[in-house]
Amino acid sequence: MTNLEKAADPEGQALWHTTACILCSINCGLQVRIDNGNFLKIKGDRNNPRSRGYTCEKPAGLRYYQANRDRLTSPLRRRADGTFEEIDWDTAIREVAERLGGIRDEHGGEKILYYGGGGQGNHLGGAYSAATRRVLGMRYASNALAQEKTGEFWVEGQMFGARPEPDFENAEVSVFIGKNPWHSHGFERARVTLRAIAKDPNRSLIVMDPRRTETAELADFFFQVRPGTDAFALGAMLGVLVQEGRIDQDFMARHTADAGPLLQLLSEVPVAEYCRRADVPEDRIRAAARRLGEAESVAVLEDLGIEMAPHSTLNSYLQKLLYVLTGNFGRPGTMNIGTHLGKLFGESKTDRRTPVGGHRIITGLIACNHLADEILGDHPDRFRAALIESGNPAHSLADSARMREALDALECVVVIDVAMTETARRADYILPGSSQYEKPEATFFGGGFPDHVFQMRHPLFEPAPGTLPEPEIHSRLVAALGGYLYEDLTDLRLAAESGLPAFGSAFSAALAERPEWGGIAPVLLYETLGRSLGDSLAPAALFWAAAQTCAARYPDSVRRAGFVGEGARLGDALFEAIITRREGVLITSDPYSVSFDRLETSEGRIRLLIPELLEEFSLLRDEEPAPASSDFPFILAAGERRGTTANTIFRDPGWRKKDSEGALRICPADAEELGIANGGRVRITTKRARAEAVAEITDTLRPGHVTLPNGLGLGYPDKDGQRTVHGVAPNELTVSEDRDWLAGTPWHKHVRARIEAL
Repeated sequence: MTNLEKAADPEGQALWHTTACILCSINCGLQVRIDNGNFLKIKGDRNNPRSRGYTCEKPAGLRYYQANRDRLTSPLRRRADGTFEEIDWDTAIREVAERLGGIRDEHGGEKILYYGGGGQGNHLGGAYSAATRRVLGMRYASNALAQEKTGEFWVEGQMFGARPEPDFENAEVSVFIGKNPWHSHGFERARVTLRAIAKDPNRSLIVMDPRRTETAELADFFFQVRPGTDAFALGAMLGVLVQEGRIDQDFMARHTADAGPLLQLLSEVPVAEYCRRADVPEDRIRAAARRLGEAESVAVLEDLGIEMAPHSTLNSYLQKLLYVLTGNFGRPGTMNIGTHLGKLFGESKTDRRTPVGGHRIITGLIACNHLADEILGDHPDRFRAALIESGNPAHSLADSARMREALDALECVVVIDVAMTETARRADYILPGSSQYEKPEATFFGGGFPDHVFQMRHPLFEPAPGTLPEPEIHSRLVAALGGYLYEDLTDLRLAAESGLPAFGSAFSAALAERPEWGGIAPVLLYETLGRSLGDSLAPAALFWAAAQTCAARYPDSVRRAGFVGEGARLGDALFEAIITRREGVLITSDPYSVSFDRLETSEGRIRLLIPELLEEFSLLRDEEPAPASSDFPFILAAGERRGTTANTIFRDPGWRKKDSEGALRICPADAEELGIANGGRVRITTKRARAEAVAEITDTLRPGHVTLPNGLGLGYPDKDGQRTVHGVAPNELTVSEDRDWLAGTPWHKHVRARIEAL
C-alpha cells in the first residue's frame, strides 16, 4: 500500500486517513480514524515528510473542534430585537450583497473593513476573499497577525526584504527570545530538536524569558529578565560582541550595508548597566555572547514574549542583529530565506496610512490596536461596515469592551465562520462555513529550508448540513455583486475538462481579453478549473495559480525537488502533486547559498541601519525600567501558552482535562505576602477591568510577575443551551493604548495589574 492511500486498520474496523493538525503554524501531519462525522483516534503521520510522525498532545482534542454545540448550521439574520432568525442561502447572499454594495455605493468600498482570513490551518478562505474585496472596492484589512508579528515583519522587510527561517536541527547554538517552543512550537519537531540540543555537549541553548519555561529548563544559558527589559539584555549582548571584537567582519564587508553608525552605537553600550536594568548576571551575558561569537552556526527565534511588550519592534531588530553581526546567514544551522507557495502576508509597502488616525500600515494590515479608533467617532473616513472571516476580534483583541463598542457602531457586520463566536453574536448576518476538515485546506506559512514541504488537506467529512466552504460563499457573493455571469464562464469550463494545458492557455487568454477579471481570478478558478476537480476538491483550484507562480519564480528550486517541465508545464506538474500526495509534497529544494540571492533590498545586501530603531536604541541609555506602582504593582502576562490551552477554535471546554479554569500563576513569595493559597481564588484588577481566577503557585516566575493563559474566557452552551463563560478572557483586562509606537502591537505580556486574595 502506497503513502497516497489510506492505511487499513489492523483490526479491520476502520481506515486511517491522512490529514494535518490545525492548531499552530507547523501543521504536523496526522493519521486519523473517523466515524459518524468525527474523529475516533489521532496519531502522528510517519509518512509526512516534514513532521515524520511527530506531534504534541493537543491534536488529540480535535474532536472537540469538529463537533461542538457552537457549530453554525444555517445562515442567520439579526432581527430588530437583537435575536437571530434562520434564512436560506439565496436570501443571505442577496441581502449581504445588497447591504455591503449599498455602503460601497454611498460611502465608497474603502469604508468596508476586512478582518481575518484564516487561522493556523485555513488560509484558502482568506485567499478567495480577495475577489469579494475587489468587487466591493475594499482597501483596508487587519487580522490577528497585526497584534503580534507586524513589527517583526517590518524589521525583516527593512533588513532583508524577505523572511529568514531558522535551522535549529543543524545549529550549534540555538537562541529563543520570549519564546517557549516546547508549547508554542514555531519549527518542525520542536520537542525532539530541543531534547537533541540539550543532550549534545557540543551544542548550546540560550533562552531569554521572564518565566522559567519548559524550554528554559533545558537551556545552557537562561536569562530570566525583568519583564519588559529584553531590549537592555539584548543590547548588552550585542555590546559585548562588538566591544570584544567577536563579530564577523568579513561577512559584514561582503553582505551588509551601512554598518558604521550601528557599530559605533554598540561600542558605547554600558554593558554592566544594561545588565543591571534587565536584572541578569553580567558574567553570564558575556559568556553567552562569546558562545555566539565563537559558534560555527547560530539560529535565533523570537515570539510574542518580546513582540507584545515594551520596545517590541526594537526587540525584533536587536534579535536579528545577533545573527547578522556574527555572520550566521546563508549556511547550514543558521538563518536562510526559503520559498513560498502563495502569499500569506499583504503588501510590503510602508507608506500607506490608516484613513482616520494616519497610522502606519505594515504588510497590508492595520494594527489591531488602531481598529476601534478607525471606527468610532464621526470622522468622514471612518469604517462603516466590516466583513469578518475566521476571526474573533470581539474576544481576541486588546480592550475587548471597546472593540465590541466599535463593532456595534458599524452599519453592517457580516461574519463568515464555523462557530457562534463572540464576534458572530454581534453580527447583522452570519454565514456558516464548513469546518477545516470538511473541505480542502492548507496553510501558506513557510514550509522549511532547504526543503520546502507543502500539504493540502483533503476533506475528511461531508460539509455539515447548512454550511458552505468559504470559496463557495465568496463565489456567490461576487456573482451577486455583478463580478461575473455564470454563462460567461462556459468556454473556461470546457477548457478545464480538456486538461491543464488547454485550461492554462484559455485562462490566460480570458484575462487578457477581460483584464477586469484579474481581480476576481480566485473565484473564476473555483468556478471553472475547480468544478472539473469535483465539488469536494473545487476549492483546491487556487493551488494551480499558486503552483504556476511558484514554478515561475523558483524554477530551479522546483526542479531540484524532482519536477520536470518548462514554463506552465512545470507549474502543472507541481499542482498535480499538491492535490494528489495527501501526506505532503516536497515542492522546492535549495542549496544554502541561494539565501543571498533572495535578499530583496535595493542593494542586494542586508541593511543594518534602520534610523527609527537606531534612535530608539540610543534613547535606552537614559531609560530606567518603570518602577512598580502602588495601584498596580504586578506585571501580568496575558495569554501564556500552556499544554492545557490552544487556539479558541476549541470552544468546547471539555477538551481541557487539567487547569480547566486557566489558573493565574504567581510566585511563592508573592502568594505568601498576599495570603494566597494554591488553588485559592484571586481578583485581578487592571486599569481597564477586573476578573477572578484560581491561583497556581509556581517557582517559575519572578516576584511581581503573574501570568494568565490564552484560549479561555469563551462562552459555551451546556446541554440545555445555557451559555457559561469558562475561565478569564485575557483581553478583557488589556488596554489598546499601551502599544508599540511604531507597529502598534499591544503589550499583552506587560499589563500593569493588582492581585488580591479572595
